[in-house]
Amino acid sequence: MAESVRQPPKKRDWSWRSQAFRGLVYQALALAAVIAIGWWLASNTAANMQARGIKSGFDFLLQPAGFDIGEPLFGYDSSHPYWQAFAVGVGNTLRVAILGIVLATLVGTLLGVGRFSRNALVRGFCYGYVELFRNVPVLVQLLMWYLLVTELLPDSTEPWQIGNVFLSKGGLTYPGPVWSAGFGWVVAGLALGALGVWFYRRWARAQFDATGRERSLFWVPLGIVIAGGVLGWFAGGMPNEWKIPVKGEFAVEGGSALTPEFLAVLLGLVLYTAAFIAEVVRAGIQSVPRGQSEAAQALGLSRSQEMRQVLLPQALRVIIPPMTNQYLNLTKNSSLAVAIGYPDVVSISNTALNQTGRAVECIAIIMAVYLTTSLATSLFMNWYNARAAIKER
Repeated sequence: MAESVRQPPKKRDWSWRSQAFRGLVYQALALAAVIAIGWWLASNTAANMQARGIKSGFDFLLQPAGFDIGEPLFGYDSSHPYWQAFAVGVGNTLRVAILGIVLATLVGTLLGVGRFSRNALVRGFCYGYVELFRNVPVLVQLLMWYLLVTELLPDSTEPWQIGNVFLSKGGLTYPGPVWSAGFGWVVAGLALGALGVWFYRRWARAQFDATGRERSLFWVPLGIVIAGGVLGWFAGGMPNEWKIPVKGEFAVEGGSALTPEFLAVLLGLVLYTAAFIAEVVRAGIQSVPRGQSEAAQALGLSRSQEMRQVLLPQALRVIIPPMTNQYLNLTKNSSLAVAIGYPDVVSISNTALNQTGRAVECIAIIMAVYLTTSLATSLFMNWYNARAAIKER
């Protein structure tokens, strides 16, 4: 058998006639221009600030903040430095963003699936919801929910009560655990249960593909998570100390609480974003060829099985990319919470800016926070999109 002739490597053409060489030169010039413009802007800004006697730099982050935050996620008071105040603001932003993404996805998916219901009342409700909430500006909705929470709810002296849960103008107060090492084991058990759910769902999908028998994808996973938490509770020594709220003379005392500002911003962002997610889900389901639905019906699948096992898995390849945009929009729209007094990173930055005069630095921190969260969200969703994509054989 004759050996294949090895071709000599091609020499790179470094002359101006080479398109590849010209491309490298143009890219280098563009990069140099961007760096030069950035350096000029930075040096010009620093020179103007110095001429006006304005201090610059991030050294202020180590100084005492001197202001309190109404809703800190962890121990904080006015004697703590600015960087801890910013950490509280970032935590509040992430709390709204993560919880809002989860709730908006659930509500939006239900609304999108509801658009295909055979019940005309359900279809009409879903359609009306989408048209109402997506056509009203989100800032107006935030203000509306804040006014509803603060005006329609009863005073803190006469809250609505269901068991040990109280709802009033002071917010939602509920029993909360007194944190100890034992509750760390509970969290670890819940995480272990979530890992068990991942393995169970893989097994359930494999069983369905092999036998056509559908396994529970809600109650069994829920039981696994609860079992993991119970095991962690036993391993942690069965901690049972709770903060129970009680109705006081002037307000509800004790327990854990969600402020009216947090409730308003969460409601506004979830209900607004869910309208857009519903349209994304509807478009994704409609993109699946009608023959897939007819084949599912020919196999005897119920309407819910058809949606869960046939339509939604195929629609994911269309749903995920625009869904990523809605997640990014929700995270960035959380910056509007400053309008109703919620202490997110924008609110903390505004207070720090007014006290220190470090406008450039505070704005840079805001930009860095939202850029980092957006890139992290995009990275995760791109990974999930690649994993959910249909593999061609």
